[in-house]
Amino acid sequence: MQTTEVQRAVTAASSTVRALGLQVDDAVVLQNSNKLALRLLPCDAFASVAPMAQQIAQFEVELAGRLAETNSPAAALDPRVPQHVFERDGFAISFWTYYAPATPDLAAADYANALHRLHAGMRTIEITAPHFTDRVAEAEQLVAIRERTPDLTDANRELLSGMLESFRRLIVGRGATEQLLHGEPHPGNLLNTKIGPLFIDFETCCRGPTEFDLAHVPEEVTAHYPGIDRAMLNDCRALVLAMVAAWRWDAGDQFPNGRQWAEHFIWALRKGPPWPSLQALARELEGRR
Repeated sequence: MQTTEVQRAVTAASSTVRALGLQVDDAVVLQNSNKLALRLLPCDAFASVAPMAQQIAQFEVELAGRLAETNSPAAALDPRVPQHVFERDGFAISFWTYYAPATPDLAAADYANALHRLHAGMRTIEITAPHFTDRVAEAEQLVAIRERTPDLTDANRELLSGMLESFRRLIVGRGATEQLLHGEPHPGNLLNTKIGPLFIDFETCCRGPTEFDLAHVPEEVTAHYPGIDRAMLNDCRALVLAMVAAWRWDAGDQFPNGRQWAEHFIWALRKGPPWPSLQALARELEGRR
């Protein structure tokens, strides 16, 4: 979210929760990306705020209610307020339970168990969600439109376009069982809380093979997840690397050090298999600085 919008978003969230009878004297920005994550004090509510034109908050709120019924490891809505999306000053606002972080770091086995439980719960839910190939198509469009990725060279544009198409076809052609997925269950979307690990941010939820989700997690986590098709995981890793590379080349991307990430992803894709995890690439990039 642009800096000029942040204060408006904070005001909108604070005013909304006050109108619901909760006290707000301060708002702490926890994360600012395509949406704003706020901790409202002293009521200790967690607010997710996004521009109306970009939000899919209603989907997340509905899915959160369904996941709660399955006892899945997912963040819950705030039980003190009505469980729907509020609209104010051009923003969509939803309120969630705030979870204090726990220490130490989450063990790989616990991470894998939480994701396996989440997948089990999601298999029982009937809800309309895009297919993972729809997300691939968005990345392909980004690469194809030069105005959106002006700094991408012709050679790198051809590389990304070819990988996105070929691995999409390869994965679909395997005919694997598909189900509802988180979409991006990477460590940034997993809270290690005092009541156990909980997944957040289901805006990228889609349908596809579980290996598509597993392509977003650290390698050590996949060692504890049962029944993985390793060939499928390898293909999904390549596809996810190409997709994330496309996002980083977006002229409007606000990811910290995004251009360094973009260059590093191209380097990794040209290097070829075995395809690394996103976390392995992050460690490599840190080591190069």
